[in-house]
Amino acid sequence: MSSTPLKTSSKRPRLDLEEDECSSTLTAQEIDITFDPAGADTSISQPKDLSAQASSPVQNINKYIVYETCIMELFEVCPVCQRSCHVRSQRLGTFLRVEQLCHHCQFSRKWNSQPILGSTPAGNLHLSAAVYLCGASFFTIEKIFAAMKLQLFRYDTFRHQARMCIEPAIVHKWRKWQGEMLQQLTQRGKVIIGGDMRADSPGHSAKYGSYTIMDLVTNTVVDVQLVQSNEVGGSYHMEKEGLKRSLEFLDARGVTLDCVVTDRHPQVKKFLKEHNVNQFYDVLHIEKGISKQLEKMCKLKGCEKLRNWLHSIKNHIYWTVASSSNGPERVAKWTSMLNHVQDKHTHEDTIFPACLHAPRKSRDKKKWLAAGTLPYFKLEKVLSNKRILKDVAKLSPHFQTSSIEVFHSVILRFAPKNVFFPFLGMLCRLYLAALHYNENARRQSLFKVTLPKAKKGEYRVREVKTQATFRYVDDLLDLIFDQVVMDPAPYAEEVLRIPIPPALSAEYDRPEKEEAISSRVSRFNL
Repeated sequence: MSSTPLKTSSKRPRLDLEEDECSSTLTAQEIDITFDPAGADTSISQPKDLSAQASSPVQNINKYIVYETCIMELFEVCPVCQRSCHVRSQRLGTFLRVEQLCHHCQFSRKWNSQPILGSTPAGNLHLSAAVYLCGASFFTIEKIFAAMKLQLFRYDTFRHQARMCIEPAIVHKWRKWQGEMLQQLTQRGKVIIGGDMRADSPGHSAKYGSYTIMDLVTNTVVDVQLVQSNEVGGSYHMEKEGLKRSLEFLDARGVTLDCVVTDRHPQVKKFLKEHNVNQFYDVLHIEKGISKQLEKMCKLKGCEKLRNWLHSIKNHIYWTVASSSNGPERVAKWTSMLNHVQDKHTHEDTIFPACLHAPRKSRDKKKWLAAGTLPYFKLEKVLSNKRILKDVAKLSPHFQTSSIEVFHSVILRFAPKNVFFPFLGMLCRLYLAALHYNENARRQSLFKVTLPKAKKGEYRVREVKTQATFRYVDDLLDLIFDQVVMDPAPYAEEVLRIPIPPALSAEYDRPEKEEAISSRVSRFNL
């Protein structure tokens, strides 16, 4: 037991005790307990060094779920005269204080269920930090706690602790790691990076656009820029602005670029050309665009034969990039597909005069396309399009942006698209996703043999990553409890330097609530 009284802190305002505080005098009740030996923890029989746990940091101490009646049993009888005592309890979120008073011998004591950090119960702060750092939803945790009758603080308390301690720690941790990474990039020389944007909602009505810059050699996220749509005049312009900010940031840190691998966004293409940055295109984005066009053509009457070539054309574009050393060679190999589908394997282009496959006779001569027919005309229109030929010449021969797409899926764990976050909250969740991705980017791969139902007995070998680690969560918890809580001022100043744009609704006039309610009209009212 601990008799440490609640303390106040001169550095932080005391938490509001009135909202969550409650007091009661309790009596013992009967409890029906079912015990499952199979599910019991056998380590409970082993003696533990409690003095070692008491001296360890509060974030590393083990916690347990304790029922209220079990706690009150410890205070019902006076330890001096063995008579009944008056017991009073006070609660603040997950924190419980019990006051015991014996009217016979005047023995009294106070017991706290958690250590107190200044004016903040350690358990309340630890729970808020765990929810935030693991990408969980406070409202989901609130429902779980309500179902178990576990006591919890209010959402306002969670937001207060996030604003004062958790978010400053995340910003500090990310910038410290980013500084170390940028120092390595400056020493390496020319760097190959990939860039892509993720919108917080589908369509052209997105509020946030997060632009990610990744070092494609080490597969690590180097920079994340968050752009709000009203900063650039609309969501369509967010991708260019995010890339611009990232390149300016890398240039200011002395990083020298070899090339940038992106998608084919027109504004990005123009911006990089104006600034003489060597740009390559991701193969998957072009392949998906071509495949969609060909899929539509296969549905046209008379063009059904094209479907037999869809898989080959997809493979051909990847082979073209992997086997070519320059742009003209990529174009020559790409256009050779128009001869290949006619069963012609020699070409007029001197760069690629003949197909590299071994000569063979076809068993199914109906699959070949004839020049002048509708299927061939449609295919030629797609494959030899001027824009496609220009883009094929700039396809990335070494690295792609598929790893950035994987990172974007990681962001969904911390910032789902169906949940609204304020600007700083969204930015911190992007930093958390980047820390998680970078820690687990180079995990070992295992292989698993599967038998999909659709393949009817055919097996597939699937690559499976080893279990993810969460060391960054432990580091952030240590930072919060050992440094930020003790002196939050320097960490808060770091957050205050982040430029936060005004809300989207700031440019509109907000009506008075009473006036808006009085003018409300329903379509079903006569």
